[in-house]
Amino acid sequence: MKMKLSYCCLLLGFVIMSPGSLSAMPFLPDFSASTFSPNVPINHTYFPVSTGISRTYEGRREEDGVKITEGFTLSNLGLGPTILGVQTTIQRDRSFENGVILEDTFDYYAQDTSGNVWYFGEDVTNFVYDDDGNLLGTNSSSSWRGGVNNARPGFIMPTDLTPGFNYRQEFAPLDQAVDEATIFSLGNTVSLRIGEFSNVLQIFEENELEPDAREFKYYAPGVGLILVEEGLSPSLTNPEIGVELVSTVPEPSAVLLLGSGLIGIVAWRYRTGHRSSHKTQC
Repeated sequence: MKMKLSYCCLLLGFVIMSPGSLSAMPFLPDFSASTFSPNVPINHTYFPVSTGISRTYEGRREEDGVKITEGFTLSNLGLGPTILGVQTTIQRDRSFENGVILEDTFDYYAQDTSGNVWYFGEDVTNFVYDDDGNLLGTNSSSSWRGGVNNARPGFIMPTDLTPGFNYRQEFAPLDQAVDEATIFSLGNTVSLRIGEFSNVLQIFEENELEPDAREFKYYAPGVGLILVEEGLSPSLTNPEIGVELVSTVPEPSAVLLLGSGLIGIVAWRYRTGHRSSHKTQC
């Protein structure tokens, strides 16, 4: 992975936001269902959610001499539950380590009439393994929905992209979901294996419950998330791993899936019958 970032934008980011001031007073947007209209697509230039698209991200790191591959897939699934009177859209997020699933999450988003993309909650399944890789069970830790346990939705992608803007992505303390983000820089150029992206938005994310979980996310216009730098140092440098976009593919529609299933059943029955007839003839 090669990455070129605009020097001027990064310099501005560091001047405005020293590491100690990034989480000073995160803005919690004032939610009102009246600011949402039915059937509004999520078409924010840096966070478009197009149903039927699936993206895969991968990165590699080394731990105690062992090479580890991390990755996740984002799949846009269409309409989700109505939360706080707002129809949401589902994005499924599945994370893996060395091909083993660690988390399966359904995130719920909606865009208001001003263009802000809101985060309304997530249903999480965490997979727990022992030291030998045997599955011990699952839990739903960090799941939350707006309006439950006084949880409040926040911005997953605001329209205000002024460097230094610090905001809540969610505020659900009882469910241990209190992520926040800061617009860090704009106008970056990022080169990945899949291609080069211009005018990239860089966002810093943190969580007061996990102070060491610092990361940068990079979003390309018309595409969305292209790169995540995880495990940043306190000075916001030296990421432990960069997980980058490696492929974008269309998700097969339910009709195609059903058709494929029927074809598979017919083919299976034909092969079974053919084998039985062949054995009888023998």
